[in-house]
Amino acid sequence: MPGSAMNGVAERIGYITRVQSFSACHRLHSVHLSDEDNRKVYGKCNNLYGHGHNYKVEITVRGKIDHITGMIMNLTDLKRCIEEVIMIPLDHKNLDKDVPYFANIASTTENLAVYIWNNMAKAITPNVLHEIKIHETDKNIIVYRGE
Repeated sequence: MPGSAMNGVAERIGYITRVQSFSACHRLHSVHLSDEDNRKVYGKCNNLYGHGHNYKVEITVRGKIDHITGMIMNLTDLKRCIEEVIMIPLDHKNLDKDVPYFANIASTTENLAVYIWNNMAKAITPNVLHEIKIHETDKNIIVYRGE
């Protein structure tokens, strides 16, 4: 019967969101555009010396609430994955120079969300990752769901 589990108890789906902050700098610049076009597209964010952000990332997982443990996933495991995927490679780094992924990809927050999604998806239980939300500033928030 759909929606049922052991002992006749309906399966429950829940969401966990873990918030993590990190600081990094970057220069919005595409190797696929001329210098002039980069200035037109990215404006002051194309500054040769770059600029920095205090990013806030929300990582949301979705899954069945285990009827024995009461958890979707162990938060200790989620924290470890965040440390490995976000903090070690990105915190206090120059995204363009220190993160190989951005060697030929513009380090926009949209592409940063894709980078985090791809690496989190490899690090946690399959099909549990639901959403990556990055607050680049108080006014600029990017959401990516692997689509």
